[in-house]
Amino acid sequence: MFARLALGFRLPSTIRRSNVYPASIRAYSQSKFPRPHGQSFVHRSELKQAKRIVVKLGSAVVTRDECGLALGRLASIVEQVAVLQNQGREMMIVTSGAVAFGKQRLRHEILLSQSVRQALHSGQNQLKEMTVPVFEARACAAAGQSGLMALYEAMFTQYSTCTAQILVTNLDFHDEQKRRNLNSTLHELLRMNIVPIINTNDAVVPPPVPNSDLQGVNVISIKDNDSLAARLAVEMKADLLIALSDVEGLYDRPPGTDDAKLIDIFYPGDQQSITYGTKSRVGIGGMEAKVKAALWALQGGTSVVIANGTHPKVTGHVITDIVDGKKVGTFFSEVKPAGPTVEQQTEMARHAGRTLASLDPEQRGEIICCLADMLTEKKDEILSANRRDMELATTSGRLSQPMIDRLSLSTSKLNSLAIGLRQLAVSSQDSVGRVLRRTRVANNLELEQITVPIGVLLVIFESRPDCLPQVSALAIASGNALLLKGGKEASHTNKILHQLTQEALSIHGVADAIQLVSTREEVEDLCRLDKLIDLIIPRGSSELVRSIQRAAKGIPVLGHSEGVCHVYIDNDASIDKAIEIVRDSKCDYPAACNAMETLLIHRDLLRSPMFDQMIDMLRTQHVKIHAGPRFASYLTFSPSEVKSLRTEYGDLECCIEVVDSMPDAVDHIHKYGSSHTDVIVTENEETAEQFLQQVDSACVFWNTSSRFADGYRFGLGAEVGISTARIHARGPVGLEGLLTTKWVLRGEGQTVADFSEQGSMKYLHENMPVPQGNFIPRPKSHQQE
Repeated sequence: MFARLALGFRLPSTIRRSNVYPASIRAYSQSKFPRPHGQSFVHRSELKQAKRIVVKLGSAVVTRDECGLALGRLASIVEQVAVLQNQGREMMIVTSGAVAFGKQRLRHEILLSQSVRQALHSGQNQLKEMTVPVFEARACAAAGQSGLMALYEAMFTQYSTCTAQILVTNLDFHDEQKRRNLNSTLHELLRMNIVPIINTNDAVVPPPVPNSDLQGVNVISIKDNDSLAARLAVEMKADLLIALSDVEGLYDRPPGTDDAKLIDIFYPGDQQSITYGTKSRVGIGGMEAKVKAALWALQGGTSVVIANGTHPKVTGHVITDIVDGKKVGTFFSEVKPAGPTVEQQTEMARHAGRTLASLDPEQRGEIICCLADMLTEKKDEILSANRRDMELATTSGRLSQPMIDRLSLSTSKLNSLAIGLRQLAVSSQDSVGRVLRRTRVANNLELEQITVPIGVLLVIFESRPDCLPQVSALAIASGNALLLKGGKEASHTNKILHQLTQEALSIHGVADAIQLVSTREEVEDLCRLDKLIDLIIPRGSSELVRSIQRAAKGIPVLGHSEGVCHVYIDNDASIDKAIEIVRDSKCDYPAACNAMETLLIHRDLLRSPMFDQMIDMLRTQHVKIHAGPRFASYLTFSPSEVKSLRTEYGDLECCIEVVDSMPDAVDHIHKYGSSHTDVIVTENEETAEQFLQQVDSACVFWNTSSRFADGYRFGLGAEVGISTARIHARGPVGLEGLLTTKWVLRGEGQTVADFSEQGSMKYLHENMPVPQGNFIPRPKSHQQE
């Protein structure tokens, strides 16, 4: 069986490597993971530094249907352990499964033996019903230990990784001489780059002796593999213990019960807040045993993560994800942060957001106007914080010039922000609770469709602190709770702007409705909060947007990944208009997503005065020109040919390409554009109208700069971003894009049966007028004194 298994898991020889652990790799490992043992990690992100790792595989992970092994799960776990071992880490496995594997083998042997005896005695092929005896656990362990180890050897061999089996009992830790021998053996195996596979010797292990269990670093009874893994991790000074079971991690109450919540980070002082359930269906320990063992290991200086090793969607990367610092399972930490967790922040925002949505439109407008006033009144504090961010960004050298430009604030920017917010405050008077349609379904049965907030928004932005008050004002106007995640480069500016926002919100007691995530939460981890967040809006580079769209787990993402905007110069274009429109579209703010990236020119304009003036203008503005394939074919000495016609340069660069007609320009835009903003420059009204109708982009302009694609310039007051999606909001997304609808039906006891064929009532479906400013009445409990 194992020969066949080995063939099934064999890797190409180019992937294999020698089992020898050369000095150069040891030196690399020591330089990459230079952490001394003794203090557990405080944050998940630090788990990347873990060098020595113990992986504990619970019975539910190793076994399948309580009898036999889960080969697919084991194969993926082995692959991850081998990958980490090949990175220079020292890996150890504490495994269950010997009893289950032995039970499977003994059952097979007994059934085979019974069938042979029956066939010999009866002389017939018809067999009587065979009974399988109840197997004693120690016998099963004795029969299964060698097979389990042979399986691990076969799997690890495919990664040119050597393994060694070690069977232990309580005595091996409590007898000083045996403990030293075990310690020496394990260290020698790790030095030789061998993966030790450890299990309790269940064939001879005595029942656990009651003691002052788990009190003190030197006292722990090896009752199960949880306590074994904890003792081993501390004994070997491991940096990390990963305990895999059949649940996602530690819950505040038994998983599956109402309102049970997965605990992201668990602290020793939180033990009283946990209600434990029953033990594992196959193992001898439950979650309470795992937590006690984890806390014991934590006390000894080893970090611990408890996670699910059975879920088919995560098993293949659960171990490597944990080591990468991703939010997987429950992380045990001795240091409790001063502020709330991001989950707690989201809950606070949701609760306060519901109160915010219940305020009168005038009250939400007051909050926005208050924030607008503070942007100008506190401008010195804001600009001082912004200068600190600018200085750090400049000295670090990590940001490009366009990013530094986005980071910078000025008095004029703050004034413009304040004007936009006041404009938004006026428009917000007609937002939440607005009646969109009213229908008389039948006599005394009226239906209304009204606008309501989406819920909790997560806005992730980089480098642009002016985004914070804009998005905050839109969330306030639309009655949405808001979670903000800004870039580290703008941390000082974001902090002061958020403080001012909460100060404005506090005038109506809803300061918690907008939260700034300042913890070490990774963007990918935030995107996993699908039960807490209703919509993600990324604002930043195309790389940021694409990464969020990939990482979002069940949460809609509103935005655009690229801004490949085109300006098409028709053969009927005005020279003066064309030159000024192209200048503004490309040079006004080249880092903006609505800046022109490709200039399309009608073939008839080549070598014309207009073309020459256009090229001279771009050179004067220091714009680097890339030639499209067709444009390059017309030139003897051309600029560098473009590598891709889908490039968003974000700087003083652009591509020039030649087209034969307006329809060809439309085809080019549809093929290479990003559905953001596209422009035609022409004096031919018929051509312009065809272009405006045919181009399928969020914004399509005639004889004007692409830079007008902006919420403030459209009169929205502010925008959360520009969407190129074809459902929900599209183009600059302002207040309307942050609202959804719900249906309200008012009746007098009617039932559906009343409208059946035998019923006494009939549907009318009669549209009713919707007066301007008609809002659904708020409950009396929400009315302000």
